[in-house]
Amino acid sequence: MADHIEVAIVESLTDNDLQQVEALLPQLSTGATFVRERVQSMVDTPGVDLFAARDGGRIVGMATLVTFPLVTGWRGIVEDVVVSDQARGRGIARLLLTEITAEASRKRLRTLDLTSRPSRESALRLYESVGFRPRETNVLRYSPPLN
Repeated sequence: MADHIEVAIVESLTDNDLQQVEALLPQLSTGATFVRERVQSMVDTPGVDLFAARDGGRIVGMATLVTFPLVTGWRGIVEDVVVSDQARGRGIARLLLTEITAEASRKRLRTLDLTSRPSRESALRLYESVGFRPRETNVLRYSPPLN
């Protein structure tokens, strides 16, 4: 299915790469704004790995792995999993998640978390098929005022 797709951690971003990331952003979040410097800083920040799925060099999907130490051990969070509308149905999200879970194992993370809305049933089935399990928890969020 995902023939000719290469998934790897992004080491640097070209202007063309940044344009492709910008094109994916609305498919990830309708309320998010693209900030070139923020995306570039992700690549340069220790503990943040941007995984890109490329088809012929073009970014058609991406996901972020954030790792951090806690008293209880090294933990990870998967964020911003997205595949372009034109490339969906080819197993690209599975490839991204397989690479991320392999990296979590290499980094010896104690846990790797991922959240998704309950309405995203097919995504939830995918996440479970690569090893993620539902947890009995409430996710709470605080959004500081932007002044």
